[in-house]
Amino acid sequence: MNYRLSDVLIDEQRLRGRVREIADEIGREHRGGELIVIGVLKGAVLFLSDLIREMDVDICVKIDFMAVSSYGASTKSSGVVRIVKDLDTDIKGKDVLLVEDIVDSGLTLSYLTRLLKERDPRSLKTCVLLDKPDRRQVAVRVDYRGFSIPDEFVVGYGLDYAGLWRNLPAIYTLRTEA
Repeated sequence: MNYRLSDVLIDEQRLRGRVREIADEIGREHRGGELIVIGVLKGAVLFLSDLIREMDVDICVKIDFMAVSSYGASTKSSGVVRIVKDLDTDIKGKDVLLVEDIVDSGLTLSYLTRLLKERDPRSLKTCVLLDKPDRRQVAVRVDYRGFSIPDEFVVGYGLDYAGLWRNLPAIYTLRTEA
């Protein structure tokens, strides 16, 4: 099946503005403290990078990454979460922010938050750029949300289909070609 870019769902200006608002909110809660920001590879890299650059300089930010797989080359999550890369940082007793590009079924975010809570951080909050509430299969707590979107497959700003279109500066819908 072939896919093509369709409409711009969220443009660059809206993305930048919302990232700044989220960073300000996080900054108010963590000013003067240390925060370990964990990005979920590969989709969250652009969002995480922009987010931490917008954070208050009074926050001491450390970053680390996890890589998980639940999609492969499909537009639907398999529901099976596999850790491909684990943390290099000990988060015990630390304030942690888990940054994800998108939450749809909730399975990946639920799995990761359970896994990280077992490592005994002082606090664990979640931040997602995009939320598809209509696709939710399990309840998950999202502390910081960029945008709620309809059940469309999207690419751009770090999100991909089979490794393509991560480089786009906006969020686009993806359509099948007949």
